[in-house]
Amino acid sequence: MTDLQHLPSVDAILAAYDAIDPLFLNTPLVRHASADAALGLKLHAKVETLNPIRAFKGRGTDWLLETMPASEAPLVTASAGNFGQGLAYAAAKRQRRAIIFAATNANPLKIAAMRRLGAEVHLHGDDFDAAKTEARRFGEAETYAFVEDGAHGAIAEGAGTIALEVTQQAEQRGTAFDAILVPLGNGALLTGVGTWVKAQMPSCRVIGVVAEAAPAMLLSWQRDALISTASAPTIADGIAVREPIRYALESMKATVDDVWTVGENSIRAAMRFCHAHYGLVVEPAGAAGVAAALEHQEELAGHSVATILCGGNLTPEQMRAYLCDDQVEPTRRARIT
Repeated sequence: MTDLQHLPSVDAILAAYDAIDPLFLNTPLVRHASADAALGLKLHAKVETLNPIRAFKGRGTDWLLETMPASEAPLVTASAGNFGQGLAYAAAKRQRRAIIFAATNANPLKIAAMRRLGAEVHLHGDDFDAAKTEARRFGEAETYAFVEDGAHGAIAEGAGTIALEVTQQAEQRGTAFDAILVPLGNGALLTGVGTWVKAQMPSCRVIGVVAEAAPAMLLSWQRDALISTASAPTIADGIAVREPIRYALESMKATVDDVWTVGENSIRAAMRFCHAHYGLVVEPAGAAGVAAALEHQEELAGHSVATILCGGNLTPEQMRAYLCDDQVEPTRRARIT
C-alpha cells in the first residue's frame, strides 16, 4: 500500500496534533550551556525518548491508523524496532493484529518490546530491507494491508507534529532557528518536519542526516532516482536503509535543503555527548543530528540549531560499547562555503 495520492500538508499536521495519543505529544526542547559551549553554537534538542516506546514513531503510527478505515484486518510491516513498536501500540489500541518482520540481527530489546506490545514478530534476513521484502511478500500472500514506513503521508504528518511543537516552543522563547538537523532513514520524520518548517519558519534550513555507511537516501536525493546500495553497515539501525522509498524522495523535493552524512565515530561521540550534557541515553540513529552538529561545528558556529533526539532504545551491551568508549573522536568537516 503506497500512499502517493498526496504529499504531507500543514493542515493535516494540525489535524494530527489534535488526534494523536497525548502520551506522544508535547515533549521537551532542551538546551544546556555546557552543550552550547562544547559545540560553539546554540543547540536545541527535542527529546522524543520519554514516551512508552522511547521513540517518536508513535506519532506517525497513531495518526496513520486514525486516518485508515476502521477494520479488524491484520496489518503487516517491517521494522528495525521503533516503527514496529509504534504500529503495535496503535494497533492494540484499536484491537487490530500487528505482524512485524525484523532482521535476524535486530536489536533484541526492540524485538521484545514489539512482542510485549502485542505484535507477532517474525525474524527474517540479514538486514531491515531483507525483512521488508519478506513482509511485503507475506502481506500479498495473505491479502493483509502492508504498511511501509516512509511511504504514507499520514506517517510523515504525524512526525510533523514534532516540528509544530518545536516552532511553538521557539516562539515562546523568542527565538528562531537557522537550521534543523533531522535523522534520515525511510524519510517520514524528515519530510514531516520539513513540511511544517518550510511553511512556518522558511528561513530555517532543513537538513537530513544519513549515516555515511548507509547513503542510499542521500544518493537518491542527489540524483533524483532510486539508488540502492548493496549493504548499510552502520551501528545506526534506525537509519540503516539501502532501498530508498519513492514517496519520501518526492516529498523531500519541496521540504529539504540539504542532506549530510555522518561517520560511525561521530555517531558514537554524539551518543556520549547526549549522555554527558543532557543526561540522556540516545540510540545511534537518534543521535545522528547531534553527530552532524559535531562534524559541522565550523559551518554552524554561532548559529541557532535544532535537532531531534528521536530514539532511546539501547541494550545494556550497546550502552557499554557506545557510551563508555571515550577513545573515539568525531570527524570534523571543513567549513562549506
